[in-house]
Amino acid sequence: MNTNNRHKSANPKRVSSPGPRPVQKKKESTLDAKLLVKKAQPSGQAGFRSETPFTKLNLQPTLLKNLKDKGYETMTNIQEESIFPLMEGRDLLGISNTGSGKTGAFLIPIIEHAKSDQQQFTALIVTPTRELALQIEEEFKTLSKGMNLYSATFIGGTNINSDFKSLNRKLHVIVGTPGRLLDLYDRKLLKLNQVNTLVLDEFDRMLDMGFVHDVKKLVNAMTKRSQTMLFSATLEPTQKALIDGLLDNPVVVKINTGGTTSENVEQETIRVPEGKDKFEMLAGLFKDKTMDRVIIFTETKRLADRLSKKLNETGIKSGLIHGNKSQNFRNKTIEEFKNGTTRVLVATDVAARGIDVADVTHVINYQLPMSMDSYIHRIGRTGRAGKTGRAITFVN
Repeated sequence: MNTNNRHKSANPKRVSSPGPRPVQKKKESTLDAKLLVKKAQPSGQAGFRSETPFTKLNLQPTLLKNLKDKGYETMTNIQEESIFPLMEGRDLLGISNTGSGKTGAFLIPIIEHAKSDQQQFTALIVTPTRELALQIEEEFKTLSKGMNLYSATFIGGTNINSDFKSLNRKLHVIVGTPGRLLDLYDRKLLKLNQVNTLVLDEFDRMLDMGFVHDVKKLVNAMTKRSQTMLFSATLEPTQKALIDGLLDNPVVVKINTGGTTSENVEQETIRVPEGKDKFEMLAGLFKDKTMDRVIIFTETKRLADRLSKKLNETGIKSGLIHGNKSQNFRNKTIEEFKNGTTRVLVATDVAARGIDVADVTHVINYQLPMSMDSYIHRIGRTGRAGKTGRAITFVN
């Protein structure tokens, strides 16, 4: 693997606040509701997975066993096209729908590289949400079981003192959100100059204005970075210059165009007539017994609070997750949703890119999402791994 420092310079300076912000008008969605009606064209497992077995990769025997124990025998399409060049140390831009196996596509090469150079190798995986960071480390631990490889997750909402202890040992994989990672770097606890491999997962969100300076600062500190991987379900054309600055002669893998919804999701809209009680219309949907595991998205935390409370009062067991909730609360809520204690999860977009729950039957947009990008990530919580799901969007 080429260990030369190849990253291009970026200006990491933070922009100081000019003072109190003016009151902004409520943003209106730019979405055309006609685009949110679409019949599912499920490809099933045949379209989701390739026919290439993991045994073709010449992987470590323990890693192969761990993959088999998880029920993974053949690669998914994104994995088949990504893993080979990543094992060779190439930079990569990967675009594929949610639930298509992107996490395995970058973790498998990372585990191989870490095992072949346990003393020197360190990978940093940066994600936009805490939930996604936790899921990635959980997957890494499962795939690397018995291989003496070590990892840690550093995210906001947790006690930073425990992070200090984790950083005292050699870590092969570091997963985290930008704010906490920068905090630890600024305290000179996180040695970014020891990182060989960088992964930006859900990079389109990461490179939004809220994250771009943080990402540049992290990247500039990685003076030994030799491999960079960017993965997402969507591709924003305005981010091309940033992407070009992060990658060196990359392999580009596009399983989908980066601007389309999953073919495995049946999409429909429900018009709310003037004067009609929208919540009653929502509650009425739950008479359908096939609505077994449902995520409802709202635009605001306040509405999410109200909606979850009213659903519980109606007898529809509901959990709640948004940015104002503590990390422990969020972890507990997701676990209850996974194990079936609650039937519904009410969430803001914090969940659109971080919740990997098997067999979500329905996604409901209680409000029209602000953009197609947001819509794609929301409905990507259902119809995963080749299965068919259903997305319903309320339109006023």
